[in-house]
Amino acid sequence: MAEVSHPAASAHQPWFITAPGETDVLMVVMGIILLLSVLMFGLLYFRLHALPDRYAHKKVQLEIVCVLGLIAMFTHMHIFWIAGLLLALIDFPDFGTPLKRIAGSAEKIAGIRPSTGADQTPTDAIAIIGQADQEGKGAKADGTASKLRAV
Repeated sequence: MAEVSHPAASAHQPWFITAPGETDVLMVVMGIILLLSVLMFGLLYFRLHALPDRYAHKKVQLEIVCVLGLIAMFTHMHIFWIAGLLLALIDFPDFGTPLKRIAGSAEKIAGIRPSTGADQTPTDAIAIIGQADQEGKGAKADGTASKLRAV
């Protein structure tokens, strides 16, 4: 900085003042830092925003959490993100497996092939019980086949 930028300028200028026609190094460095910080904060935002998706356990739960996350991102209402996080952290009990086992046992007792009971009409089930009685498979000591026939 041998030459003074302007005749009215003082003789001592700070190091970040550049002479006319030279590259402003501080501005270039600050531009790069600004660009990197915007990218880093954007990545941090998206990683934080996708946090509930990582904690969801089951398929239906994951789909609901993802939809809540998208709604929160586009509406900027944080309650949807909080609801998605809470939903993802709660492990819902499995009600389906015990109910399927109970239904399979009831179908087995009724003489219907397992997992086909919903496809058959009550008259078909009665016909199957009748066939089981004739073959001797349905006759039990406690009379279960006759009780089912009455139903």
